[in-house]
Amino acid sequence: MQTPKTAIRKLTLPLAAATLLTMGLSACTDGSTTDGGNTPQSGSKSVSPDESVAVTLITKDSVNPFFVAMQKGAKAAASKDNVKITTAAGKADGDEDGQVKAIESAVARGDDGILITPNGPGVNPAIENARSAGLFVIALDTPPDPADTVDITFATDNFKAGELIGKWTAAQLAGQRANIALLDLFNDKVVSVDYNRDQGFLTGMGIDTVDKLKNGDEAKTGSYSGGEYSIVCNEPTQGAQDTGKTAMERCLSKTSDINVVYAINEPAAIGASQALKAAGVEEAMIVSVDGGCEGVGNVKNGIIGATSQQYPLKMAELGVQAIAKIARGGEKPAVTDGLDFYDTGVALVTDRPVPGIDSIDTSEAGKICWG
Repeated sequence: MQTPKTAIRKLTLPLAAATLLTMGLSACTDGSTTDGGNTPQSGSKSVSPDESVAVTLITKDSVNPFFVAMQKGAKAAASKDNVKITTAAGKADGDEDGQVKAIESAVARGDDGILITPNGPGVNPAIENARSAGLFVIALDTPPDPADTVDITFATDNFKAGELIGKWTAAQLAGQRANIALLDLFNDKVVSVDYNRDQGFLTGMGIDTVDKLKNGDEAKTGSYSGGEYSIVCNEPTQGAQDTGKTAMERCLSKTSDINVVYAINEPAAIGASQALKAAGVEEAMIVSVDGGCEGVGNVKNGIIGATSQQYPLKMAELGVQAIAKIARGGEKPAVTDGLDFYDTGVALVTDRPVPGIDSIDTSEAGKICWG
């Protein structure tokens, strides 16, 4: 697998500037389209090279900068590839019903394909129905379970993203006891991005995980690669700032002796930092995954110690290109060797590098961040 620095060089393919259209918070389509040509025939699953291809992008929500960037990337790519994009989203991360309705709408319109960041296993039957109807379905960011629910996934290696921040954290502790707060995504459903990042982080720390496909079954006390640890809490955040703050407050109600905070994403990390500050806890290291421009800025100012940078614009760009190619008679893309998805790259971002762990600083990350 390529190193993060190599991935950065390969993935630095800036998209053409695109105006970000106003996006509603509806669970259904927001009516936003980018049309590079004529509207495709209703129900057509094979178009000629000069016809427009119809694609619906369905994100988890419409407010997280990660998904806003993904929408922007899809629209920019669509303008180049004669693709008509319809955007839709759940009301919030975890809203499966909203995504199911958006899938059904795409099928009813006779779209050629769907790009989706699945909100959970509840969307799987609707995806299968769409594929049976002849649509090509690609997952972005979050591989479904099982992976072959979709035709292919373009995503970050989320386990590796977690592992990178785990290794960095263990090195920074330098043998100090680790009292860890784990701020996950959900506690009422199983989503691959959730357990992969959490279990990757613990693996990077050198903590034994019982089942890498399940959060919370590891020993609550024991040894990590540098010393002793205790896991104070596993709390859900829904990937949002306000619920990240609430989750951190629940952890702090158990003990204020927390010096490591793993957060599923940067909005949750910022919420955690607010709760820590209010409680007067100043020495806790916060690590996360995302690499958005705001997150990179928070690494630079010291609120977040390190983050793993993802590339949502690249995911969306590749997804649009793949469906356009397939609809015009081209071949289905292949997964990355050794994985069940196409790896779009990841890089550790920190201004406190550790020997032996590849990373980029906030200056370099700021040039290729999103949101």
